[in-house]
Amino acid sequence: MSSKFDKIIDYAVRKGFFWQSYEIYGGQAGFYDLGSLGVLLKSNIIELWREFFVKQHQEFVVEIETPIIAPAIVFKASGHEENFTDYAVECLQCHRTFRADHLVEERLGISAEGLKAEQIEEVIRKNDIRCPVCGGPLGNVYRFLLLFQTYIGPYSPSNLAYLRPEAAQGMFINFKRVYELMKRRLPFGIAQIGKVARNEISPRQGLIRLREFTIMEIEFFYDESNPTCDLLYENCSDEYINILRAEDRAKGIDKPLPISVSEAVDEKIILSPWLAYWMCIAKKFVNALGVPNNKTYFEEKLPSERAHYSKQTFDQIVIVERWGKLEVSGHAYRHTYDLERHIEFSRADLYAIRQLKAPKIIRRSVVKYDKNAVISFFGTKAPQVFKVLASLSSEALAKIVAESKGDGVVVEGIEIPKTIFRVEDVEEKVWVEKIIPHVAEPSFGAERLLYIVLEYAYSEDGGKVIMKFPKRVAPIKVGVTPLVDREPLEGIAHRLFKELKRHYYAMYLEGDSIGKKYAQADELGIPFVVTVDYESPSKGDVTIRDRDTKKQIRVPIDGVVKVIDAGLKGVDIFSLGYPIIERVEDKE
Repeated sequence: MSSKFDKIIDYAVRKGFFWQSYEIYGGQAGFYDLGSLGVLLKSNIIELWREFFVKQHQEFVVEIETPIIAPAIVFKASGHEENFTDYAVECLQCHRTFRADHLVEERLGISAEGLKAEQIEEVIRKNDIRCPVCGGPLGNVYRFLLLFQTYIGPYSPSNLAYLRPEAAQGMFINFKRVYELMKRRLPFGIAQIGKVARNEISPRQGLIRLREFTIMEIEFFYDESNPTCDLLYENCSDEYINILRAEDRAKGIDKPLPISVSEAVDEKIILSPWLAYWMCIAKKFVNALGVPNNKTYFEEKLPSERAHYSKQTFDQIVIVERWGKLEVSGHAYRHTYDLERHIEFSRADLYAIRQLKAPKIIRRSVVKYDKNAVISFFGTKAPQVFKVLASLSSEALAKIVAESKGDGVVVEGIEIPKTIFRVEDVEEKVWVEKIIPHVAEPSFGAERLLYIVLEYAYSEDGGKVIMKFPKRVAPIKVGVTPLVDREPLEGIAHRLFKELKRHYYAMYLEGDSIGKKYAQADELGIPFVVTVDYESPSKGDVTIRDRDTKKQIRVPIDGVVKVIDAGLKGVDIFSLGYPIIERVEDKE
């Protein structure tokens, strides 16, 4: 008997949601093509994410777009060159390469995430774990860089670049530009949706582990001295999320417990209030994709499992039939790591400004110089000297003067008599100070969510497949069909179809009996089917069938769009006051 996973994959390929890339050449692991229905479903998931995370927060969250290729220095600064690795192991007999921790997990049913190479190797040797393909012995475990390497322009080590493994760095690099556009106000968020690439060692889980996929992320910047999140209490005070804490996991406890979002913040279970807020929104978003509360929870990563940039991370887990649990999003408290690193490597000003309640008294050394003495000493070269001096801050110039030995001060290769300079100690009242904002990050993979939607929509009734897609994400919103394929019913149906496709992705259902047409619509997950029947020519109305209840209402033709609009927005169409009817054809 086929598992639900096998049925979903068979259905998805057969109906054109997705299939393996380059299949005429034998396929390539880690790459999948989306067919027409897959593109529509993914697009709708992305738009729903944009609705929850950007549109509903548009006064302080903006979306940008940055390149998928970046110079190597970006990922050196971000720490990815050093840390974005997994452990690989090669079969000494067939020479296939596998991800070492996954082999341990598959063979022993224990998590190997966070273990070092030598620890994984010891587990492999102790338990005689062998190649899953040929049964041969495995070699040494080694680190493998997951960044895809390329070059910008002519091949040269100086032009080394990588395909981005996350969208985050483009947002950190653009922090100051967006900060200025947001009128220097914290908090604010930068969102980005786009392709990323990870050179996975041995992806073998279909859409779940891809080498190229679409990511949806927000980097949310806030002042850690004022981390209050009013929205947490306005929108999430009564919301409960299921959390499996790291300390419980370390004790062998694997049952998540419900807790209110505000309580999780007050008890420091979630360190960042804004991280908690986005986790709350993430739960609501996943609910809207068709996943009930009791099938999703947040699992806190152990310190050894966290990414190099994170002080706390929660994975959002959805229960699935094949693997038991599946991570669909990550929520990381990245604190100040990324901005600090980019400031260090680029020397750019990626600071925000904090207004002080009371001024600070700052004592500092400043340097002044005698312009007339510069002109007198350097003559025609004086403009060049002024240009060099103007490029330095007063503090930087004072430091150079103080550290200079002898009677001369060397600035940018120019020796200037020390007598030209005068260093003074001054006191200033300062009402602002520079800070590096803290960052909370929610991050989702669109293709994993596509699979989740398929699994939770899939159902069978009497051997027939019914895809109960949430109406907001259903690929095709409405079907149109005549009760029988003859005039004048066909003519009315075609005119109605032409009108409806101006508003939605629609399908004209033709051929076979009306029962089979409805079954075809159910199999594609179409929420509503509009039927032109024998009464339509004389009465000027049609029936609208609801996929999930199979009940119908009679609606005037000029009211169809209004009813479909309401239904797609979550309104119960049977509460709109139209006559409700039952159809014999549903029993075919």
